[in-house]
Amino acid sequence: MANPIVRFLSRIFRSNDLVILNGLVALGTTGGQEVFSLLAFQCPCAPVQNFWYGLMATLGPALLLFFISIILNNQTRNLVDGCRCFRIKQCPGILYSIGGRALVAPLTWLVISLLRGDAYVCAFSEFVDPSSLTAEKESFPLSHATQILARFPCGESPDNLSGFREEVSRRLKFESQFFGWLLICTVAVVVFLVKCLKACCLKLGYQQEAYRARYLANEKQLFRLTAEAHSLTLAANNVKQFFGFMELNKRNEGLMDKNPQQGTQRSLPWDKITDSSKYQEKPEIPPYSRLHKWAIEQSGINPEFNMTPLLYPQPHGAASPTSDH
Repeated sequence: MANPIVRFLSRIFRSNDLVILNGLVALGTTGGQEVFSLLAFQCPCAPVQNFWYGLMATLGPALLLFFISIILNNQTRNLVDGCRCFRIKQCPGILYSIGGRALVAPLTWLVISLLRGDAYVCAFSEFVDPSSLTAEKESFPLSHATQILARFPCGESPDNLSGFREEVSRRLKFESQFFGWLLICTVAVVVFLVKCLKACCLKLGYQQEAYRARYLANEKQLFRLTAEAHSLTLAANNVKQFFGFMELNKRNEGLMDKNPQQGTQRSLPWDKITDSSKYQEKPEIPPYSRLHKWAIEQSGINPEFNMTPLLYPQPHGAASPTSDH
């Protein structure tokens, strides 16, 4: 049973569907926040310390998740390469893609933390104006008010002040949940505006954009599978040349039989398809990827007249990358 489950989860995490990926990230972050609140969150219930602890319990994990998301994003390398080579014009587009994914986890953490309200109550209980508190028409004692209010999140207070404790908790949780829903609405509006702006700026129609997304997913999958087979063949040939023989399992033997001896791909084709510079130079008829643009150039077809979304086999006279043997 384990293998099908592992394959299913692996297929999900390799998926290009951002909705699925972002949903999984949000779900995992929500679970982590719940575990943190139950096992790790302990308000110190002391003046000054409450504020810093509550602030760090809310913002600290969010910042950590943000940087982890950036580090794990494959496009971060593209951003570094593009900016390192002074192609600054290409950086904003990559930044948008990286930032959009990296913000899912920290925003989820902030929203759940605000909706729960525990960290907010811990951080701001001591700042409640004691003169504004009333419980059963009694006034809050102003002597040592800060120390008393700071201990409210721990449920510690004199018996005659329990009514004030409930009022402080209710008031602060209302504020926390208000800010949580405000953050949700703000994010929703920003995402809607960005989507509208992106749709207005794109030269592709809806159907062609959907086709391009599907093409990129297929290209990524086929490139990964083919690169695995090509690298295996190249590695096997080098190992055999060094030792005089090689040991292969049945799966690798099948790949070796299907794929003849392959040489190392030249640097120029790799630079062409992995370079982070902008590849959509013809907005009217844009290539779907850097690999697509390279293939168009190799086939000798002028992109301005390439109206077909898919490329057909190269003509006889087309240039092709050479191999090192």
